[in-house]
Amino acid sequence: MRPGGMLVQKRSENCSDFAAMVPRFRVRVVFGAMRYEISISSQATFGELKKLLTADSGLQPGEQRLIYRGKERQNGDYLDRCGVKDHSKVILMEDPEFRERRLIEMRRNAKIQAAHRLIDDVLMEVDKLAEQVCAIEKSITRGNKVPELQITTLIEMLMRQAVKLDIISAEGDACEKKSLQGKRVEKCVETLDVLKLSNARIKPVIVTTNWETFDPPQAIAKWELFD
Repeated sequence: MRPGGMLVQKRSENCSDFAAMVPRFRVRVVFGAMRYEISISSQATFGELKKLLTADSGLQPGEQRLIYRGKERQNGDYLDRCGVKDHSKVILMEDPEFRERRLIEMRRNAKIQAAHRLIDDVLMEVDKLAEQVCAIEKSITRGNKVPELQITTLIEMLMRQAVKLDIISAEGDACEKKSLQGKRVEKCVETLDVLKLSNARIKPVIVTTNWETFDPPQAIAKWELFD
C-alpha cells in the first residue's frame, strides 16, 4: 500500500514467472479462404496478434484489420477485455488503402518492366548500327570513299530508333536507361554527319588500263607465174 492509500500489485521480479501465470489460448483467425490458429496470451493486444499473423498472412501489421464480433479492434485493445476466449473466431481483412496502394505499385512495376523490354529491343538494334558506323569510320579514315547512300541510309535507320525511344513511356531506372540510349543514337548520327563531310572530300580512285598496241603484220603477196 502506498502512502496515499492506493493498493498496487507488485509484479514478480522474474518476468518468466509472471508470464507463466498468464493463461494462453488459441484464437481462430479467418482470412478469406484461409484459416489460422494462433496461440497467444490472453492478456495480449490485437496489435500483438497482428504481429503473429504477419508470417502466415504475408501482411504487415499496418496492412491488417481485425474484426471481432462485428467490430474492428484497435491495436491497443486487449483480447480478454474484448471478450476473446479460447477458440474465439477473429476475422482478418486486408486494409483497402494498402491493397489499393499495392495494386498501383504492381501496375507501376509492370509498366517499368515493359519499358525495359522495349528499350532492350532498341539497344540491340543500335548495337548493330553502331558497328556499321565504326566500319564506315575506319574505311573513310583509310582514305576509301564510301557510297553516300550508305551513310544517309544508316542515318535514317538510327533516327527510326530515336523515334521508337521517344514514344516509350519510362519511369524510374528505365527512364535513365532510355536517356542513355537516346544519347548514344544522337552521338552515332553526329559521327555520321562528320563522316559524310569527310567522305565528300575524298576523290574517287580512277583506274585506267593502258593497252599495248602491236603493228599488224605486213601482207606478203604471192604472185603466180605463167610462162
